[in-house]
Amino acid sequence: MKWLVSPNAFKGTIEADEAAEIIKNAIVERNPNDEVFCCPIADGGDGTCFLLSEILGLEKRNSMVTDALGRPIEGFFSWEGASKTAYLDVSTVSGIKWLREVEKDPWVSSTYGTGTLIKSAIQDGAEQVVIGLGGSATVDMGLGMLQALGLLFLDEKGREIRPYTPGLLLKIRHIQLPPKLPKVKFTFLCDVNNYFFGDNGAIPVFGPQKGLKREDMPRFGAACARVFRLMQDKSRQKLQDLPGYGAAGGIALGMAAFFDCELVSGATYFFQKVGIPKRVAWADRVVTGEGKFDTQSAQGKGSYELMKIAKQAKTPIWLISAGEEGKNAGFDRYIQLPELDFGEDEFELTAKENLFNVVKEAVSS
Repeated sequence: MKWLVSPNAFKGTIEADEAAEIIKNAIVERNPNDEVFCCPIADGGDGTCFLLSEILGLEKRNSMVTDALGRPIEGFFSWEGASKTAYLDVSTVSGIKWLREVEKDPWVSSTYGTGTLIKSAIQDGAEQVVIGLGGSATVDMGLGMLQALGLLFLDEKGREIRPYTPGLLLKIRHIQLPPKLPKVKFTFLCDVNNYFFGDNGAIPVFGPQKGLKREDMPRFGAACARVFRLMQDKSRQKLQDLPGYGAAGGIALGMAAFFDCELVSGATYFFQKVGIPKRVAWADRVVTGEGKFDTQSAQGKGSYELMKIAKQAKTPIWLISAGEEGKNAGFDRYIQLPELDFGEDEFELTAKENLFNVVKEAVSS
């Protein structure tokens, strides 16, 4: 039996590469003669470009920058010299994982640190930059990245507003472009289809996760709309809100006003780069998984997109996840994980033991 083990990250407990090893070990313990190939997957969520770079064996280039609140943090991008392409994740330095609950504040948080990494990559010769959008701490429409790349945002008196200024969105009255913008193409990897504006947009859907209070949403939304109009006036191309622009607090929306940008399905991009279709065709069975399969999973998440490839190849595919929603999602077999008590001191260890045990039992039956 040939197995392809391709889990996504089990969010909050197990990274994708570690989950793949656990699943592999459980299979081999029961069937030592079986052939198992691990290819963990990502879909634009937190750590997508890091995982892609690890699989492709890319060079990592480090740089000291700032986090979402302006504090020093070591960041990095991965470098593919042949194509002059840099790969990086917004979450690496501008991620919500670095903030305590009381520190989350979309009126202050900025993508400036990620923009500084991009600037370093351009100085190293990057002509293309691929960015994983998942796990951001911001709803800044990419303004911080734009500031790092040379744009100035001015207040009503024409004075520059510095990155991380509290209420920056409220204070912007003018946008000043540099004499020459860097010539670089951006590819944004996305795992959601939300627009930036609207009832199902970034502000009401993701804003509360990033510290936005419900009572502040109308004022925050109005400030974003006004800045968006300023961007439209300054942009050399037609700028409109599109599906996926709600990802990572509107980064792609702001960047598209001034740079050559494309927004793509993170899962599709990842699968093409690592050759997932060929690996699925090779396998007799595919095993995937994620922390909790839900209604959003069928809108571009890795496990669901992998299932579509497996169905096309007529290769049976198993899903490992918590909860009930994965049972009727179309997978050939659903392996349900026990619910975790996240208040338990060693819940991460419990999660790994649970994963090993449910796979071992499923392989035996």
